[in-house]
Amino acid sequence: MSTRVRALPLINTLTEQQRRGWRCVWCRHPLSAGADIDLGEQRARPATGAAYSWFPRACADTGPCAEREAAR
Repeated sequence: MSTRVRALPLINTLTEQQRRGWRCVWCRHPLSAGADIDLGEQRARPATGAAYSWFPRACADTGPCAEREAAR
């Protein structure tokens, strides 16, 4: 099985729900425990203001995710 690594989208292009891990960072589909991939805690360091953590997640089923992403 081959694993393709993708760079995360820029945080300023994501909705709050995507930054909090409630929706997929790629297709914006709602996520539920066990039907997602945890992409790990990320740190954002804006040019102004304090650094903060965000918690991206993605759909575990990549086929439908890619279809939804392409349809956007």
